Amino acid sequence: MAVHPGGGPRIPDVVVQPVDLSTRIDEALQVQAVAFGLGRDEIEVRRHIVHRHLLQPGARALGALTAEGDLVGFVYGMPNDRRHWWSTVVEPYLRRTGSDGWLDDSFVITELHVHPVFQGRGIGRSLITTITDAVDQPRSILSAIDVESPARALYRRLGYRDLALQVHFPSAPSPYAVMGAPLPLLRDN
Repeated sequence: MAVHPGGGPRIPDVVVQPVDLSTRIDEALQVQAVAFGLGRDEIEVRRHIVHRHLLQPGARALGALTAEGDLVGFVYGMPNDRRHWWSTVVEPYLRRTGSDGWLDDSFVITELHVHPVFQGRGIGRSLITTITDAVDQPRSILSAIDVESPARALYRRLGYRDLALQVHFPSAPSPYAVMGAPLPLLRDN
């Protein structure tokens, strides 16, 4: 699927396609570092986490690649498992809102990042809709920093709704929101 940038300075066309993220981990973490403001120590911790996630049954990844093959965005996720660390952290928050059933039979979007130069061009939307269109689960869940942001606005347009707010992950400086959506995701114009 080609994403054609519109408006603003001309940037290369980007194609969303499956990638072997484990072989492109350095590029992916560089995109995440720039998009999310990560330091070197955090990047090294995340390197091991990403490798471990990609070994999970049903894990899949997509990349947004320029014609030159540069990775400018990525998404990966997997079928949710209540025994995974993320689920054990968010479960009490979801239980309080009566939403803990979302942890079952859901595909979790583990990471979704687009390099800031390429943001606002439909790449994030293409990544998340393409990955969720290919899964067997009837719904998707994710966590996002609990502030009004372009990412949260995108998730809402795609059908995600807040399931729990002010979720605190150990060592994360900001609280998160857990969001869920039935699949397939909505398409906006």
